[in-house]
Amino acid sequence: MLWIERVEKQKRELTMSEETYKGIPRTKIPWHPTIDYKKCVNCGKCVEYCKLGVYNFEENLGKKQPIVKNPNNCVVLCTGCQDICSSDAITHQSRKETVGFIRKLLRQVRQ
Repeated sequence: MLWIERVEKQKRELTMSEETYKGIPRTKIPWHPTIDYKKCVNCGKCVEYCKLGVYNFEENLGKKQPIVKNPNNCVVLCTGCQDICSSDAITHQSRKETVGFIRKLLRQVRQ
């Protein structure tokens, strides 16, 4: 499955289940973007890219800068905003560790 197809499927899963990912409450999954403001150039590409409202603009010292307003709206394992950030200011948690954490939670749910 191509990367974009996986992201679209994950978006549908999140939308269909609203507050869960694979049956796990979304609030239990530590996956969200972090902005390094030392690198951020306030271009707003992340705000424009993410249609799920993860980002918003906030006034800071007379300048509008992107903030992570709704971290749990981030599609689990999606890194699209990170990929389009030209200043490499956006990062996410480790994909490998997050997948391992999700598997652990799924085992607990099934028991």
